[in-house]
Amino acid sequence: MIPLLVALAVSAAPSQPRTLRLDLFHTGTATEERFAVDRVVLEPLPFPGNPARPVDDTNLGKYFFEVRDLATNRVVYSRGYASIYGEWETTEDARKVGRTFSESLRFPAPDAPVQVLVKKRGAGNAFQEVWSTVVDPKDRFVDPSRPPSPGPLIEILKSGDPAHKLDLLLLGDGYTEAERGKFEKDARRLVAELFEHEPFRSRKADFNVWGLCPPAEEKGVSRPLTGVHRRTRVGATYDAFGSERYLLTFENRSMRDVASFAPYDALAILANGETYGGGGIFNLYATVAADNRWAGYIFVHELGHHLAALADEYFTSDTAYLSPEGRPEPWEPNVTADPKAAKWADLVAAGTPLPTPWPKDVFTKRANEFQERRKRIRAQNRPEAEMDALFLAQQKEETALLGQARFSKAVGAFEGANYEATGYFRPQMDCVMFTRDPVPFCSVCQRSIGRVIDLYTAR
Repeated sequence: MIPLLVALAVSAAPSQPRTLRLDLFHTGTATEERFAVDRVVLEPLPFPGNPARPVDDTNLGKYFFEVRDLATNRVVYSRGYASIYGEWETTEDARKVGRTFSESLRFPAPDAPVQVLVKKRGAGNAFQEVWSTVVDPKDRFVDPSRPPSPGPLIEILKSGDPAHKLDLLLLGDGYTEAERGKFEKDARRLVAELFEHEPFRSRKADFNVWGLCPPAEEKGVSRPLTGVHRRTRVGATYDAFGSERYLLTFENRSMRDVASFAPYDALAILANGETYGGGGIFNLYATVAADNRWAGYIFVHELGHHLAALADEYFTSDTAYLSPEGRPEPWEPNVTADPKAAKWADLVAAGTPLPTPWPKDVFTKRANEFQERRKRIRAQNRPEAEMDALFLAQQKEETALLGQARFSKAVGAFEGANYEATGYFRPQMDCVMFTRDPVPFCSVCQRSIGRVIDLYTAR
């Protein structure tokens, strides 16, 4: 039998280029940043992206990269993205020290030298060039070697050729060799949850879903604030930026080597643990603690960030991010600083008041009380069952309050979003990006997700 990895490679069209990956160092502080080349890697599989949409016209991301043919200056590939550095630079820590983060830019391997340009949003949300380098695919330092195998590739959902589907790769982390079957069970359960939500449900045929699970020496991932440290090939860890629920990996180089054994446009990391946690960064990855009572919700919510650049719409949870000076217009599609001229104005029915009233004072008071109880549970390292019970009580209250309110189904401009109680507005009263309530993505978020799916699947 031909291994699945090889079968994928040999079944690709002869003209389909392999994947070239530019690994970068992104270094700086809150006031200055620098980029440097780490290495250039020729990955083993063909590039999975949509050949009909090589240029990204969605205007999403804090950063944007272009690949230009060096001889003609023609853009041959581009994508918007966000990064860990882009989040970290907004924290208090970035005002005190410098840090370096590893990042990767992936694109179809060119036949001739190209210039790779990185742009960042500046005044008025316009992209401005901040760095560039030349990549020669024939350079002898381009690394074509294959890293150690993470184990067999699991086909979770196969709908067609990766070149015309959105390929989602799930990476298991903190699963031992004996738990590989548990990873597959977890992955299938979470994927089933994803496709219960629109627009994923009606667009299921546009997806392929794969799984890889490199074996860990011991179960679980790092939780530094509780003294737990693990070394795994994917490197997932709780407590990112000092937030007990924020689950990221800072081991980009190793994670990318693992992921290179599958075709992927999007990545999700399933951490083998029960403590509530997750994270999602646009065009980087999503994470979820697979054994948590709320894993299905977290998985769907974080993929909203990762796939469609959706902003968090909540404002009562603590974060490490500093409040922006003034209220600049966010680049994310589902939040705005201007309720009278929101990005979703075409979806607002005539006669809907802007800003749109909602029971904000009652909601905020109770949400803050729940937050204080949550902090005490974590500070005392209480059993996860106590956190689950707290969240269930909060969900019950908030679902009733918001579901019965006037304008509960309307598209408008509801104040409180983007981690701020005032000055930022969300499109609908409740949404997957706002609470853990059993509600769908709002109309604006659904449209935004659909547009990104089109980028990878439309012909």
